[in-house]
Amino acid sequence: MYKSIPYRETELSYRKLGMGKALVLIHGFGEDGHVWDKQLAVLEQSMQVLVPDIPGTGKSDRWNEPNIDMADYAKAILAILDAEGIETCCLLGHSMGGYITLAFAELYPERLIGFGLIHSSAYADSDEKKANRLKAVELMDQYGAGAFLRNTIPTLFGANFKKEFPQVLLAQIEQAAHFDTKACQQYTLAMRNRPNRAYVLESNLLPILFVIGTEDIAAPLTDLLGQIKLPLHASIHILENVGHMGMLEAADTMTKHIMDFVENL
Repeated sequence: MYKSIPYRETELSYRKLGMGKALVLIHGFGEDGHVWDKQLAVLEQSMQVLVPDIPGTGKSDRWNEPNIDMADYAKAILAILDAEGIETCCLLGHSMGGYITLAFAELYPERLIGFGLIHSSAYADSDEKKANRLKAVELMDQYGAGAFLRNTIPTLFGANFKKEFPQVLLAQIEQAAHFDTKACQQYTLAMRNRPNRAYVLESNLLPILFVIGTEDIAAPLTDLLGQIKLPLHASIHILENVGHMGMLEAADTMTKHIMDFVENL
C-alpha cells in the first residue's frame, strides 16, 4: 500500500507491507522501489516492510534544492520512520541505497537493529570515478537520463543473465525512460561527493549484511574484500555469476539472505 508524507515542501512516498519487525529497503540509482518486488511477497509474510521511493524517483517529488547529499536522503528515511512511529528498524540499501544506509547509520545508529549493503560500498569515489560522474551529468544534459540509463543498465547484469533474460533488462530500460533527468543528475553529484564511510563499518557494533556479486563491475568483489573484514559482526554472501542486480538475477537467493539476516536480529 502506497503512503505519502509531506517533507521539505514535497511529497515523500513509500510502500508499507506486512506486520512485525521493521525492515526498510532502499533502492539505488536508475531504479525505484519496485526493484525489490520479487522479495516483498515473501518478506511481508513475516515482517513489516517499508519501501521508499527516494525523492525524485517513483511517486516521490524531486527536491528543487542545490547540494543535496546522502545525509539529506537519510533524513528523509528518518522522517518516514517517525511518521510510522517506528523506533528501530533494519535498513538495507542497494547500490546508491547503500550509500544512504551508511549515512543513516552514521547519523542515527540508535534507530537501527542492523543494516546492510546490497551490491554497495562504503568507500568514496576514486578520482577517475568522480570524473566519470561529471561526464555522466553532462551526458544527461545533452541526451536526458533515459538515454544515459539505456546504455548503462546492461552493464549492471551478469553475462549469463543478460543472455537468458533479455526481457528483464528491457523492462528496466523502459522504466528508466521516464526518470527525471534533474533528479538523476542530483543523485549522481551526491554519489560523487559522498565521503568514505568505511569507519562506519569498523566502529559499528550492529550486525551488518553484505551481498556481493562476482560479476559486479559497479561494486566489485575486489573492492569489498577489505570492507567485509571491518565490522565486528558481519553476514557475508557472495553470489556466483551475478552482477549488480541480485534482487533480479538471483531473486530467491537474495530473499533468503535478507530473511535469514533480519530474523536473526
